[in-house]
Amino acid sequence: MDAIYGIHPVEEALTAQHRAIEYVAVARERHDAKLQRIIDQCRAAGVSLRFVPRADLTRLARTDGHQGIVAVTAPHRYAGLGDLLARSRGEHRFLVALDGIEDPHNLGAVIRTADAAGADGVVIPERRAVGVTAVVAKAAAGAAEYLPIVRVTNMARCLDELKAGNIWVVGVDERGQQSYDSLDYKMDCAIVLGAEGPGLHELVRKKCDFLVSIPMLGKVPSLNVSVAAAVVMYEVARQRRI
Repeated sequence: MDAIYGIHPVEEALTAQHRAIEYVAVARERHDAKLQRIIDQCRAAGVSLRFVPRADLTRLARTDGHQGIVAVTAPHRYAGLGDLLARSRGEHRFLVALDGIEDPHNLGAVIRTADAAGADGVVIPERRAVGVTAVVAKAAAGAAEYLPIVRVTNMARCLDELKAGNIWVVGVDERGQQSYDSLDYKMDCAIVLGAEGPGLHELVRKKCDFLVSIPMLGKVPSLNVSVAAAVVMYEVARQRRI
């Protein structure tokens, strides 16, 4: 079983009904309107409640940042690539592929922004990368319960499949000669971002149809991956609103 903790992640897990919830544990010591709203939601949905000391919640969540509530659930249910390719929230498909992000806070932040920017889903690798953990779910603030997330065994092969489905692959890389905001994103596309530090793997980089970079006007050479993802995703969203 997995654990989801925090007010917003637990609330969204109950609302989305994406995965089975065995029970929700609530801190005996906490009494407020936000927590009571979730308690009422559990009772309405027939979800078992347990009122326990905060120390028990800390053990379940493996952190004391649980905000007084933990849901014990079935593991996150990943989507299939075929299912992801079959859906679109707009005129053009918009995917985000992450080539080996290891920091769960970064992955959660990207998932949250991808949902907000109108992406159809996120693709992550099975190996040498973080999956959808409790920390990721907390950082995503509930978005991981709604946005399809696909886990693939080989990212380069996955990009080949996307290209075969007429999806253009756009790599975000500091070596890209084209500025991210000069590309026309009114097309079916997948934005690909690399891992913290090394960036895109060479094979993944070679699979990209376009390589774009974000101009850096200060002294530091690059942005945090979740920030870079947000910059590019909102440029896609901006262009598609025009």
